[in-house]
Amino acid sequence: MNEIIALAAKDLRMLLRDKAGFFFAFVFPVVYASFFGMIMSGMGGGGSSGIYVVVVDEDQTEGSAAFVRQLSDLDALNVITTGRDEAQDLVRRGKRAAMLVLPTGFGKARAEIFGNPPEVGLGIDPARAAETGMLQGILMGELFGDLQRVFTDPTAMAGQLDSTIDEVRNAEDIDPLTKTTLLTFLPALKTFMTKMPDLQNDDSNDGGEGTNNAAGFMQPKIEKIDILPQRDGPQSAYEITLAQGAVWGIMGCAAGFGISLVVERTRGTLVRLRMAPISLWQVLAGKGVACFFTTMTVGIGLFVFAAIVFGVRPHSYAMLAIALVCVSFAFVGIMMMLAVMGKTEQAAGGIGWAILVVLAMIGGGMMPLAFMPAWMQDVAVISPIKWSILAMEGAMWRAFSPTEMLTPCLVLIGIGIGCFGMGAKVFKATV
Repeated sequence: MNEIIALAAKDLRMLLRDKAGFFFAFVFPVVYASFFGMIMSGMGGGGSSGIYVVVVDEDQTEGSAAFVRQLSDLDALNVITTGRDEAQDLVRRGKRAAMLVLPTGFGKARAEIFGNPPEVGLGIDPARAAETGMLQGILMGELFGDLQRVFTDPTAMAGQLDSTIDEVRNAEDIDPLTKTTLLTFLPALKTFMTKMPDLQNDDSNDGGEGTNNAAGFMQPKIEKIDILPQRDGPQSAYEITLAQGAVWGIMGCAAGFGISLVVERTRGTLVRLRMAPISLWQVLAGKGVACFFTTMTVGIGLFVFAAIVFGVRPHSYAMLAIALVCVSFAFVGIMMMLAVMGKTEQAAGGIGWAILVVLAMIGGGMMPLAFMPAWMQDVAVISPIKWSILAMEGAMWRAFSPTEMLTPCLVLIGIGIGCFGMGAKVFKATV
């Protein structure tokens, strides 16, 4: 056992002396997670693409559909439509900043200028309180827009009334009493609308109280819908990219130790070690212990950095520790496989990194699996990167139970045992 510890300490000292290896093992993962976290932080609600709103159209009329299209055309909003239960769930989980409910009768109320004002329901994620005022202002502006256009453009309204008066006068299916009433009321309304600007000017000279009172009775109403937050997803984009950054650091460790084993074989260091009272399995075990210790250090260091700088907190520290142990164990086995990929360090390094990059591409190491096509998500099961990220995410923000953590952890342990066993067998046959 002392021999294994001594060999592991030797490999760790060599890693610290290798500036490039140290950078890619300890510094690059931090840069990766931070950079992509800043990029992805704009993808949540209220980012550069507008406030993320889900609309529930319970009215299902042309008027309500037109209002949804009107909201969708606004640069300040990012709108999707769905059912009420799903909308509440999206806001509750923080996937959308707010939900807007258009109740039955909304389209009719919006079309009737002097009828009951349109009502909407608005539920906002309590965590997005800063966006509440902005969203309410946008809604009031759009809801009040029709009324405002009527009273600020009396000429257009007068033209519409002229057309309506002609239709009533020429209609033959209206009883005489009703026709007489309409032909009396509509011209009077036209006269009122024509003189509306003068009335508004007189009201403004008196302090504007008349205008406010006239518009108050038709003001749209926004009913608040309480939303209780439920955080089953990541609190920030950094929690998503953190696992990816850790995987890249661990990949660098595995590749570095795999290449170092090839270097020791090609430069005669392994022969000198074999001449000492040390068996081959002790040499490989020492290499594996050093690799395991380094990958654990990289993972722990990155999560500590994220906790201090970005305020990231795992759902379960115990689960996170188990995940890191399983991931490190798997990459110790992968390290052993990389060591037999080529006879020279250049060949081993080139082949090893080519394989790791491909595994990272299909396993979610470059782009989260949720953003990848369905067929690539299916192919990802062959990549240890996918299971590594899943295990760490399960401890960080997926809130995996011990039973749910069992699958990725067993897969990683199986990868570690299988790869180390096959790699050690091939390595022994070639030395």
